Amino acid sequence: MLCDLFEDENEWQPGHIALADSADLLLIAPATANIIAQLSYGLAGDALTCIALATRAPIVIAPAMNGKMWQHPATQENVNRLISRGQTVVGPDSGLLACGYEGEGRLEKIDVILDGVEKILRKKK
Repeated sequence: MLCDLFEDENEWQPGHIALADSADLLLIAPATANIIAQLSYGLAGDALTCIALATRAPIVIAPAMNGKMWQHPATQENVNRLISRGQTVVGPDSGLLACGYEGEGRLEKIDVILDGVEKILRKKK
């Protein structure tokens, strides 16, 4: 588990680069509106976004957020930008959200996410 970008000062290769290089696929679930925006703009301010920016492995994003946040034009632009770069977005689903509202924005069902991951990994082989 990597929590600090520079936690192992004895290694020549930072942990986030080693993880990025060794990944067959990067799954980000749940992906908040904030993470999606950071990925869309290529920001790398924490371990997750550094790994995502450095990896050449396929990236699968499973959004989960309030329905109004999901439908916001900025979020939709960010998602479309990621898709145009070849990243895969699975979901979101509709239903009861963590905020208590009903609507689109719920994390997609795990089996649907895993189906998407398996398809990508099969294509890679």
